[in-house]
Amino acid sequence: MNRAVAASAAAALIAAVGAAFVVAGPQLRPAVRAIAMIGSAAAEEGRAPIYFQDPNGKPSYSLVPRKTPDGRDYRAVPAGADVGFDDDASSVTPATAAAGGSAERRIKYYRNPMGLPDTSLTPKKDSMGMDYVPVYEGDDSDDGSVKLSPGKIQRTGVKSEPASKRVIRAAVRAPGTIALDERRISVIAMRSESFVLKVANVTTGSHVVKGQPLMDVYSPSVSSAAAEYLATISSKTTGGDQAYGRGSRQRLMNLDVPDAAILAIEKSRTVPTSIEWTSPRDGIVLERSAIEGMRAQPGGVLFRIADHSIVWALIDVAERDLGAIAKGQPATVRARSFSEREFSGTVEVIYPEINKETRTARVRVELQNPDLILLHDMYVDADIDTGTGDAVLCVPESAVMDTGSRQAVFVDKGQGRLEPREIKLGHRGAGYVEVRQGLADGDPVVLSANFLIDAESNLKAALKGFAEGVQQ
Repeated sequence: MNRAVAASAAAALIAAVGAAFVVAGPQLRPAVRAIAMIGSAAAEEGRAPIYFQDPNGKPSYSLVPRKTPDGRDYRAVPAGADVGFDDDASSVTPATAAAGGSAERRIKYYRNPMGLPDTSLTPKKDSMGMDYVPVYEGDDSDDGSVKLSPGKIQRTGVKSEPASKRVIRAAVRAPGTIALDERRISVIAMRSESFVLKVANVTTGSHVVKGQPLMDVYSPSVSSAAAEYLATISSKTTGGDQAYGRGSRQRLMNLDVPDAAILAIEKSRTVPTSIEWTSPRDGIVLERSAIEGMRAQPGGVLFRIADHSIVWALIDVAERDLGAIAKGQPATVRARSFSEREFSGTVEVIYPEINKETRTARVRVELQNPDLILLHDMYVDADIDTGTGDAVLCVPESAVMDTGSRQAVFVDKGQGRLEPREIKLGHRGAGYVEVRQGLADGDPVVLSANFLIDAESNLKAALKGFAEGVQQ
């Protein structure tokens, strides 16, 4: 280590000792004075220890000899052994450079050691007596790149990885609720004035199958239509040909009489006093309004039955993610009541409206529900796979510096030179982001210390501008 570094170390030691002298008690001040004298002499001679370090190399130091908890002595570090990590060329002092001690690279100007926008064409010191830092030719290139010394690359932990093609599995996760399939709901209502004579043992929540009896109903209109139909098909003129009774039979169908009841009339050739109404589909009874002895008006809902074997998941997708959603994308739905179960489906419909309060759009996913465990209005969480399935050029997300309006990466050009490159991004997922413009396959991009490099490049660009103004 040269004398300048030794002097700096000695100055740091003296400053530390001075601080200790202020806070130390009267009984410790003689020892502090002795340490200060020893440190000053050591810094001058470069032989005596200037501090003591943990023998295991841990970041633990002491100004006086001490021992580790297991009894080992701290290692004495003389001034000549206090080495740094910067390149030799960067440790050339202004006086040595002015005297021609380093003729390999020419100094272009000197910058303020504290990073202030102040440069000089000749060596100088700042108001605190610190030497201005020399800037050599090649350290500030005209292509906008920044060059770091090997020591600085090691200290800042700069790492790079080549851009490569891979399949990005980007998923949009959003909450939602289970809803009934509108196409699988049936309503049982009378089309004429009727009377409910008897109701089967079916209540709200009961599971029924197609053709299961629900109630017995008497309707004067149905009885009249049935009598007309029997008179037509039983007439001697028609000879029992049912083809002549199509109009009368159609009237029964228009009154929504079940097919089984019409067949029973044709078979028995008698007018029934009541009609047995049956379930039109398999499903769950959502509503039962039928009561024995009640009078049912036309259009009044007596039963409402829904098929739960197929349900909808209505997912509320945030407005910012809506552009990545498309019909046909696979989705995985998990019910919060059955977190261990997964239900697979596809995006069927994207509703053409935005909720102005939540700023979300509704997406419909159709799900099979063979166990009937998914109930309407149940909360679910959905993962919609928005990836294309094709390999695209991408880089790790940590490599991208995003200012909001611009995105950029640093490309490692070798020999410590890092070039900023503006890029255009695409899909994100699994820690990677698609690069649609600005990079080629195999370009090495910096993954860590990006913002430190960016800060240094901005500082160098500002200093270069001031240096050019000084030269002019």
